Amino acid sequence: MPMQAQAGQPGGGRKVNAQVAIIVSAVVAIALIVGGGVWYATSSGKDDDKQTTAEGGDTKGGEGDGKEGGSGDGGATTGEAEEKAPAATGSKVLFQVPSPKVPKGVTTISIAGSWLTDSVYAKSGLSEITGYDRKSGTKKWTLDLPGPVCAATPHVTDDNKTAIVHKPAMPSKTDPQACTEVAVVDVAAGSKVWTKTAKSGTMPVSFNNVTIGGGTVAAGSTSGGAAWDLATGDERWAPKTSDSCYDAGYGGGAKLVAVRKCGSYDQRQLHIQNVDPKTGDVLAEYKMDEGIEYAAVVSTDPLVVAADVGDSAGDGSGISDFFSIDNKTGKLRARLSAPGDEFAARCDAIYKVENCTGVTVGNDRLYIATEEHDSGGDSYSQTNEVVAFDLATGKQTGQRADAGENYEIFPLRMDGPDVIAYKRPPYDKGGQVVSIDGESFKETILMENPSTEAVRDVESRMSPDYSEIQFGQGGLYMSSVYASDFTSREKEYSVIAFGTE
Repeated sequence: MPMQAQAGQPGGGRKVNAQVAIIVSAVVAIALIVGGGVWYATSSGKDDDKQTTAEGGDTKGGEGDGKEGGSGDGGATTGEAEEKAPAATGSKVLFQVPSPKVPKGVTTISIAGSWLTDSVYAKSGLSEITGYDRKSGTKKWTLDLPGPVCAATPHVTDDNKTAIVHKPAMPSKTDPQACTEVAVVDVAAGSKVWTKTAKSGTMPVSFNNVTIGGGTVAAGSTSGGAAWDLATGDERWAPKTSDSCYDAGYGGGAKLVAVRKCGSYDQRQLHIQNVDPKTGDVLAEYKMDEGIEYAAVVSTDPLVVAADVGDSAGDGSGISDFFSIDNKTGKLRARLSAPGDEFAARCDAIYKVENCTGVTVGNDRLYIATEEHDSGGDSYSQTNEVVAFDLATGKQTGQRADAGENYEIFPLRMDGPDVIAYKRPPYDKGGQVVSIDGESFKETILMENPSTEAVRDVESRMSPDYSEIQFGQGGLYMSSVYASDFTSREKEYSVIAFGTE
């Protein structure tokens, strides 16, 4: 249970105090497992699952530079676009990974976390992380964990380090286990760098989220938080939990931003704090209006926060407004109205502070998917768009990228000045990946997936709202975040990967 806050002390402090002790747990050994687990698709054979080549037709993308990149900071626009449109944009299935079987008596287990390096696609399983060759799907390594991954940051450092929270043992019907273990993983080598836990009073902290920013790993929850040096695992700081405030979570990437909750339940106030990653000192702070219960960090540089003001979104998206904040002064630059019935972005701000889909930030603009609507004319088709907001003014720029008839478009990330977006297809076609020019909004097709029924059936289950989608260097990797025993289907997959090369 969350610790009861004690009133009477300010909410801005976050130095280590006597109530917070950091415990080092043992480093888990690496097990290198050779063998199955991956279903390989080829263009030959009689099985319909193996029909992986896009069927003829107009599948070539337009001319121009393609785009890669994706530092994962969610906001800062740096460098040139890197993803390039191939000569032929029709893709094939590179590999699929079967969904893991959950233990008896357990209905659902988190398998959150997927990461992309130059050579490896890494994905969480029931109690392990597996690194696959990003082109062939061959297992390159398997890192065994004592329990499932509860939360993972999407950020990967230049030297391929990322952070996760995992359980200390496999859950059971009688013991679900708490999410107490924070670890740094080298996703290129398949090794665990370190593992730490923290205590609030005498109780181990169960963490809801974790991120990386400025060489620091920070994890937060209602019962306490902690921060460690990314390289060494040494304790850096922890937020005070002896007052009326606690750090609900952190956004990482270019900077480190805390969402700090203060006050009683009926008089809640959120403090959005740009913090020094090394010391935890508050560099700048924006106090949101009282009554806003949850907020998500969309980007740390420029600083953009999403919130459902007055529970007005009405669609479960967690977003009614975006707040553009000066992360040097803490002053509000602009408030962007994004009603839930008009825009399709979603944030899981209750627990996963930086988990947002359908939105990305770059060029000092916010790019967001609109809700589906009628295409117009005599048809009954649906479509949507990606539109842009100016973060300085809070107004729409007038730029718009159309999904096309019966497609639905979702921005994934920035690629230099351009936007990488995924198009969810109609029932009889494969999905697409496009690059949207940051200025002209011209779309360039980077990939078009096979339209065979077996492939569509797997791809359609990877909803952009509730799945993890990675794209880079001509490869698209779509994965589930849960494994469950709810399905009666003969074949279920946790990963499907597409490539054009």
